[in-house]
Amino acid sequence: MSALVVRSLQHVHGHVGWLAALALAHPAVLLRRPERRVFGAALAGTVLVTVTALMGALIYPSYRAAVKPVIFSAAPTIGLLFERKEHLGVAALALAWCGLAMHGLAHRREAPRRDLGRAAFVAFAGAAFAATLAATGGLIVACYRSL
Repeated sequence: MSALVVRSLQHVHGHVGWLAALALAHPAVLLRRPERRVFGAALAGTVLVTVTALMGALIYPSYRAAVKPVIFSAAPTIGLLFERKEHLGVAALALAWCGLAMHGLAHRREAPRRDLGRAAFVAFAGAAFAATLAATGGLIVACYRSL
């Protein structure tokens, strides 16, 4: 991948990451009442966080080779912040998919709706929180050094 493509993906990754954090908060707010059907909002947030994760996976090899050694040698705290950002991003991705699955299952006839709806709320709230922390960490790292 050329440097221009990687740099462009890096910028899009950051912007879509913030959009994903907001999109994950939307079903979390709506699911405070567990009986609500908000599958469209839940699906949109999950798709956005998945796209963000895929873009991050695409640019990671370039980051690991060109930026990570420089950051860790000059500012190890910022390097560790990036490592935590990756973990929080994966947590947001996993929680979003769990929330989407639980919300989908909550509206089946034989499902215990209230419990699954409440669990979907908790999953989306956690995903929104983790995504916001990951996006904040990414912004701090990008302000320090980027491709």
